Amino acid sequence: MPPGVRAPPGPVPDAGAVTEPARRSGRSSPFGVERDPSRVVSFSDAVIAIAVTLLVLEIRPPRDSGHLLHGLVTLWPSYLAYVVTFMLIGQVWANHHVMFDQIRTADRAVLFLNTVLLMDIAFLPFAASVLSQAFRDGQGERVAVALHGLTFELAAVLFNIMWAYVRRHPRLLVSTLDAAGAVAIGRRFRLALGWIAAGTLLGVLVPALGVAVIAAFIPFYWLPIRGETDRARLRRGRPGPA
Repeated sequence: MPPGVRAPPGPVPDAGAVTEPARRSGRSSPFGVERDPSRVVSFSDAVIAIAVTLLVLEIRPPRDSGHLLHGLVTLWPSYLAYVVTFMLIGQVWANHHVMFDQIRTADRAVLFLNTVLLMDIAFLPFAASVLSQAFRDGQGERVAVALHGLTFELAAVLFNIMWAYVRRHPRLLVSTLDAAGAVAIGRRFRLALGWIAAGTLLGVLVPALGVAVIAAFIPFYWLPIRGETDRARLRRGRPGPA
């Protein structure tokens, strides 16, 4: 080309073409295009963060400042509902990461199930408010415990459905997850079904006992799962247990 003559400009890529390389998992499936699940996790983290923030807004300060200490003490049902619900939502968040650490790509079915799960989590501040109000008023405790427990039970059901779905479609899972790890994660998710259901049923009979059983679930469920510990060993280059 002669000096001083500019080459004709090439086609300007549109925004979709620029971002296309980032869609590493654009394979088609019966449930739509499979996508990188990182945005699913980010969106889920945001919804869960909003849910736990709303919990504290349900604790109303006493109106009578002249008897402030007594008023603060009488708010114990609100504190109880706040702590139990916050820690249980924290478990949902932690185990959501455990599950999505093993998911390589997400299709429309995964997106739908995760959306329903987030809808359930967003409802939890209301369920916690109903629970604290019922114990504060001394009436309706059975219904309140049932509502609170069933909301968490639905979350457990959705976890199990989602995990069963991705296990039936191995292309969605990371290659580092072995069969034993997949079984261990599924066993932990199934345990939540029985434990929360038992606490909910007991709560219908004896509300305080139901809340205690559900609260007892908190320390156990924070224990690590073999599926995540085995993957951590693989990342460090250490062999797993025999």
